[in-house]
Amino acid sequence: MDRNPDLLEPMDMPDPQFPLKLHICRYERVGTPAFYPHWHEHMEFLYIIEGSARITCNANSYDVGPGDLIVVNCADLHQGVCMSDRLTYYAVIFDPDLLHSHRLDSAETKFITPIVRSRIRFANLIAGDSAIKESLDELISEFQKKDIAYELSVKSCLYRLLAVMLRGHVAESMPEGELASRIRRLTRIEPVLQHIEENYAKRLDVETLSGIAGMSRYHFSRVFKELTSRSVTDYVNFVRIGRCAQDLRYTNKTVSEIALEHGFSDIYYFSRLFKSYCGVSPSALRGSTALA
Repeated sequence: MDRNPDLLEPMDMPDPQFPLKLHICRYERVGTPAFYPHWHEHMEFLYIIEGSARITCNANSYDVGPGDLIVVNCADLHQGVCMSDRLTYYAVIFDPDLLHSHRLDSAETKFITPIVRSRIRFANLIAGDSAIKESLDELISEFQKKDIAYELSVKSCLYRLLAVMLRGHVAESMPEGELASRIRRLTRIEPVLQHIEENYAKRLDVETLSGIAGMSRYHFSRVFKELTSRSVTDYVNFVRIGRCAQDLRYTNKTVSEIALEHGFSDIYYFSRLFKSYCGVSPSALRGSTALA
């Protein structure tokens, strides 16, 4: 899948000699975007501590809660939305080159090199694995305390994590060259996703969006659905409805004002579409929020 460089997240490391960083992320409103669609060439672990979120990786969405782990492989297009009033998670980001050894042994050739080159890709969601939790907790503790030789301990935690993931959480083995093709396609599509985020309330047509990607309409529509699991129209409506749901929860604007502001000129069509995406009508969502 080609990836657009505009959505390629720059990944500076505080210590280039030990390319791993740890963030604790907190959000406090249902519907708040935790992060917009982007990708990077590093691996990332999103470890949920409190609350719930909906994380989308490539074409799949996962509802996650405390103890769950999202694994973001190299070049996975991912985005997240807070689904509770409080959300806390750790983001562990590292350059897979950190795993290399200078000696060409069986661990290097059988596992590390295929992981670094993304020929081995892991399941995006890992839940209920006590060995994963134990290794993550230790990694985070060691990295935060930074006692002497913490680098050795953190690196050993990474190796243990990967061993557990290799034994039970491999999603696919990617043929040589497929990653490069995936990144090329992402590079073409990412400006389109950014354009939609910035202009979702305006009229957006496939002709214009395919032009941004530099593709024919047919090829663009096929690649877009492959990457997002949605047609262009479905994806634009998904973004619009998400913004409408936020305004229904957290503003005093009328339903008609919200619909018009986010690109819907027909209030009846908006109501039907909103219910098809959210399972409730706009007025029902607002009523349940008011009662809460």
